Amino acid sequence: MSAKLLIGLDGAASGSRALSYGKRMATLIGDCEILVAYVIEWSPYSFQTAEENAQRHKRREEELKLANERVVNPAVKALQGEGFKASGIVRHGHVAEVLNDLAVEKGAEQIIVGRSSEGGFAKRLFGSATSNLVMHASVPVTVIG
Repeated sequence: MSAKLLIGLDGAASGSRALSYGKRMATLIGDCEILVAYVIEWSPYSFQTAEENAQRHKRREEELKLANERVVNPAVKALQGEGFKASGIVRHGHVAEVLNDLAVEKGAEQIIVGRSSEGGFAKRLFGSATSNLVMHASVPVTVIG
C-alpha cells in the first residue's frame, strides 16, 4: 500500500514551494502518491434569483476548468514526467475544510501547504486558511515558508 501526500496549490510561489517539498518527501518515502489540490473559495450560501443562480453555476464551471488548465494539470503532468504517481483535483469551498475533507476522503497521511504572505501580521505568519487548517486538520499538516 502506497503512502499519499496531499499538496495544496494556490497558483503562486508558496504553492510551488509546497510542491517542491512534497516531491522531496515522496522521494524519501518511496512508494508514495501525490495528490495536488486547488481550492476555489466559494460560499454555497447566497440568496439570488434563478437567473443569478444559473450565471453563478456557469461561472463556477468556468473557474473549475481554468484552475485545472492553469494550475492542477500542469503540476500533475510535471510530477508524472518526473516519475511520480500523481493526480489532481479542483474543488470549490473553504480552503481548510476542503483540504481536510480531501485528506480524509483520499486517505492522505499528510497535508502540505505553503504559507501565505499577504495581509496583516497574523496572515503573514500563516494565512487565515492555513492557520485554520493547522488547528482543525485530521492529519498532520506541514506548512512551507
